Amino acid sequence: MMVKKIAQTLTGLWSLVVGLRVTGKNFFQPQITVHYPREKVESIEGYRGHIELVPKDNDPFTARCMACGSCARVCPSGCITLHIKKVTEPAVSAKKEDNSQKPEQNNQKAAPAKKTKTKRVLEAFELNYNYCSLCGLCVQSCPAGGLRFSDNVYLAGFSRKEFEFDLLARMRAQKEGK
Repeated sequence: MMVKKIAQTLTGLWSLVVGLRVTGKNFFQPQITVHYPREKVESIEGYRGHIELVPKDNDPFTARCMACGSCARVCPSGCITLHIKKVTEPAVSAKKEDNSQKPEQNNQKAAPAKKTKTKRVLEAFELNYNYCSLCGLCVQSCPAGGLRFSDNVYLAGFSRKEFEFDLLARMRAQKEGK
């Protein structure tokens, strides 16, 4: 009985020595923690913040997003919501019609009827950053390259509502300089 207690005490002391050795080693190493706001981060290489929309090269107020919804479908957290409007545009037929002669007289086939083209327009791209796990599946699955990670290291807020973003409005406001 006494031998068992001594063995437990020695095992506990050994565990304490190992823990203190790890603590002591880390205590004397240089700090890697940034004490914000006294210190600012110089290099944010590899930082993955919330996602943001990428603007088109020729129009900085329009997103590259083609409103396919693959980002929302692949998101495991369900934090992405797209608001899409379908716009119907008349498509231009390939052949111009010659109204002076009828097709039967000219030995030509009748021109095909004009078809309409439905286009998807992105009205809002909502991100609830409270639920985002920063997995990056949405960025990887975007066929148009319309999403990227933000480099905003200093994102802070006082309520959960402040982390619900409309990324389309946010992109346009950034381009306007607000």
